[in-house]
Amino acid sequence: MLNLWNPEHLSITIGLITALALGMLHGITPDEHTWPITFSYSIGSFSTKGGMLAGLIFSAGFTLQRAIGSELAFLALAGFLMHTAAENTVYIIVGLVMVLSGYYILHRGHAIHLIPWLDKLLPSGDSEKPVPLKLAFLHGIVAGWGTGAFATIIYTVISPSMPSAWMGFVPGALFGIGTLIMQMIVGGIFGWWMQRKNLEATHRSYVGRFVSGNTLFYGGLLFMAAGALGLIAPSVSDWSITTGLHVHNLDTINIGIVLVVVVVAGVGGFSMRTALRRVSSSD
Repeated sequence: MLNLWNPEHLSITIGLITALALGMLHGITPDEHTWPITFSYSIGSFSTKGGMLAGLIFSAGFTLQRAIGSELAFLALAGFLMHTAAENTVYIIVGLVMVLSGYYILHRGHAIHLIPWLDKLLPSGDSEKPVPLKLAFLHGIVAGWGTGAFATIIYTVISPSMPSAWMGFVPGALFGIGTLIMQMIVGGIFGWWMQRKNLEATHRSYVGRFVSGNTLFYGGLLFMAAGALGLIAPSVSDWSITTGLHVHNLDTINIGIVLVVVVVAGVGGFSMRTALRRVSSSD
């Protein structure tokens, strides 16, 4: 029988099914390691198909990391991921990648001369094209190192229960696939919402780049600030308010949920309102 809240004494089959189900739950509930990035790239794609592709590419990187983390857990080498300092360090790194991506999107066509290899990785091209998704895969790999209730269950319960090292990575991979499925749906919804604005090509491109770039850039700064504050004052990372909901990611209000709301609804929502007002006034 599946117990997504506190699985224990699992058979191999039930363990793998549980890993997939946990991944799907992780992908559909607000999570600071997935939603801000999927939202940013999906809006920048300004289409349902593009939004689903954004969720796919980001989650593919996330899945790769979770498979690696799962194998490390089987080999009893993932203990370092359980420390609060590791989570805050991931916040800082994720935030840095977000800032760099946001800067590129906002200044598309202008080289980031301080990082020559990034200039080659990200072509400038036509400013009316959707936001490039190449960095979404890197986002997924970096964000995947973040921990939480889901990662703890995978790393401490399911992965160690695998029969051999040859299967140690499988729970993490299935968790990532579950997340990928739901993030494609979430990304598709964000992209569809953008698509139904029925903006002309130039305006659509401007709104997509403005919202995507600002959400990544300023959201990244917030991630870095949260990570730095957590390293300085670990109690900040442990702060939480119980909601009474018996669902992972929704059972408490914590720094992760605050980041999701502030970055997606706050920065993203304000940027969308500002961009739409600007294109409306230009007509």
